[in-house]
Amino acid sequence: MNLHSPSSTVADADLQERGGAPATWLPAVAEGLDIRRIFVAFRRRFRLFAAVALAVLLAVILVTLQATPKYTATANVMLDTRKERVSNVEEVLSGLPADSSAVDTEVEILKSRQLAERVVKGLKLEEDPEFNAAVRKPSGVKMLLGGIASLVGAKAPNLPQANSVEAQKLHEEVVDAVLDGLSVKRAGLTYVINVNYESDSPTKAAIIANKFAELYLLEQMEAKFDATQQATTWLNSRLGELRGQVQTDEAAVQQYKIANNLLSASGTNLTEQEISNYNLTLSQARAQVAEDQARLSTARSQLSRGSSGDDVGEALSSPVVQKLREQRAAVSAQVADLQGRYGERHPEMLKAKRQLSDIDTQIQDEIQRIISNLQAKAQVSSQRAAAVSGSLGGARGTLAANSRAMVRLNELQRNADASRTLYESYLNRYKETSTQGGLEQSDARVVSKAKIPTSQSSPKVALNLALGLVLAVGAGIGAVLLAEMLDAGLATAEDVERRLDTSYLGAIPLLASVAEGRTEAPIDYVMAKPLSSFSEAFRNLRTSVLYSRLGEPVKVVAITSALPGEGKTTTSICLARSAALQGAKVLVVDCDLRRRTVNRMLEAEPEIGLLEVLNGEATLEQTITLDAPSGAYILPLSKSNFTPKDVFGSVAMDKLLADLRQRYDLVILDTAPVLPVADTRVLAPKADVVVFLARWRKTPQHAIEAAFRLLSGTGAHVGGVALTQMDMKQQTKYGYGDPGYYYAEYKKYYVS
Repeated sequence: MNLHSPSSTVADADLQERGGAPATWLPAVAEGLDIRRIFVAFRRRFRLFAAVALAVLLAVILVTLQATPKYTATANVMLDTRKERVSNVEEVLSGLPADSSAVDTEVEILKSRQLAERVVKGLKLEEDPEFNAAVRKPSGVKMLLGGIASLVGAKAPNLPQANSVEAQKLHEEVVDAVLDGLSVKRAGLTYVINVNYESDSPTKAAIIANKFAELYLLEQMEAKFDATQQATTWLNSRLGELRGQVQTDEAAVQQYKIANNLLSASGTNLTEQEISNYNLTLSQARAQVAEDQARLSTARSQLSRGSSGDDVGEALSSPVVQKLREQRAAVSAQVADLQGRYGERHPEMLKAKRQLSDIDTQIQDEIQRIISNLQAKAQVSSQRAAAVSGSLGGARGTLAANSRAMVRLNELQRNADASRTLYESYLNRYKETSTQGGLEQSDARVVSKAKIPTSQSSPKVALNLALGLVLAVGAGIGAVLLAEMLDAGLATAEDVERRLDTSYLGAIPLLASVAEGRTEAPIDYVMAKPLSSFSEAFRNLRTSVLYSRLGEPVKVVAITSALPGEGKTTTSICLARSAALQGAKVLVVDCDLRRRTVNRMLEAEPEIGLLEVLNGEATLEQTITLDAPSGAYILPLSKSNFTPKDVFGSVAMDKLLADLRQRYDLVILDTAPVLPVADTRVLAPKADVVVFLARWRKTPQHAIEAAFRLLSGTGAHVGGVALTQMDMKQQTKYGYGDPGYYYAEYKKYYVS
């Protein structure tokens, strides 16, 4: 049984993680934009779309109409980077730098709470009803509550403190209300700042905007003036301290000179020069020591590695070694010539070899003399460096003895010089600061004062309506998308095949949607109108079932569903009657031990039935009844013989089905739903095909998938899914691409 392919399993898992079934038209987005499918989805949800959009639009209109008209006035302030230079004296509080961060900082200052408090105080806005709710004319309810509060407060012992707290709270609320109407923005990348104020009154908006600009400039001036005054006061007090310090330090220098007989600071230059010369000589001597020791160490290292001394640097440059090597080369050539001419034992050959050995001995002796010379040089240079170092130590001792008294004197002199320098700098700065009084300039100026606005700034009716319309359309679309995403039911053949990965067997229409005005039951309508579209649906279903297993005969068909109320019994009886009218020998077996719906539909209560046949208490001939109108046969369930035993898994049930295959062309098993009852899972593998019913747009996809998982391990062959109780009129809105979508075009083909 192929219930789920690997691809569908991954898709189902992803679907369950998202917590819902996808919208029926959403695949169009993934596979390619299908405008018609989207149009059908919106036509289907048009009422929802219209209701949500209309509600949002009406809410926007209502809010716009009820909003109080507001007027905005704008004052323009520019940060002026140009300054009037009355004097060259540096200011105590420097001007603002001409950069972007400085402009942004001033914007925040204009929006500061401190400036707003000065505006409130300057314009007495605490007495304005627009900003102070306490001075507004109270309503009847507020008057009553206020009277009660005043009576309660009169009895409280801490009334003054409470009033003080309430007054501060009220003041903060007024400041907050004033700040709510303020908007300060920088004009692009310029140095101009727009001070906007929005109020119920156009005149009041202009006054407050201008007040903010005015107090902002005044605050800059006050800040500079205060900084200058504070600096002057501090410098004056500091000068008195520094003056006393200078006098003390200079007196200490003179007293130390007298006490240590240091009336002149000269006499140390020669000693310092001598130490400098010794330092230079010592550095050269140490460098020579390092060089000689390096040469000696290198030569010894070469000899220790097995060298004959030929590659020692001093040996390479020695004329004696060079001359001996020339002699050795000549003798070596003579040895080679004699060896080839006379052989190894010839007297001339032996004489030449002795000469060659003697030359080698001389070379080695010369190399040893060179090594000894290197060692002697290293010792001499080391002794010279030690002698210079000793002389340097003596000179340093002399200098320390001569300069010990100068150390303290220099320290005292530096302290005196530093104190005088600091005193003079403070004195100069004090004189400069004293002359700055009255020369402070603001770093900004008002470019344009706020004018009384002639039109309201809010609400902007046209803009609000346009935004409301866009918001309404967006909300409507969102509602449609949400409704489609939350629609977990199956509506079309595409839904069945794509979302369940199984075959679509057909659709059973809702009788009221295809036969208006008819009151008979569906099982009777099949007999009354065999050529109707309702009857044709069962013929299509039978055809799909018979060809659901290619190459294999289909005789036993189990009708089941995930949940109760999905039309299993109605479908079973209608399918049986339709097949019987076509000449087939059909038997309906009621396998729902709990409901016995077949009996209720046929209005019969047999004394014996299926259980009696399985228990051997009755024969098939005794229990099977004829459905006289159609010619189909019914194997019912008796009323009182319910048993909890596993009757469908017994050998008797297998024998019964084998017998029925021989007697009938089609055996329809009307089973219980899969999820609540386990009987169907036992019975389903015994049928040739399992027809799974799902109620149109009602049965949740997760319920069907859960039922499929329960059946997957039983070995049952699920032929596919058939949708029941389909409203054919509504299907024309849901089933784009589905046969039911074109029902309005072909319904006249049938006899109603």
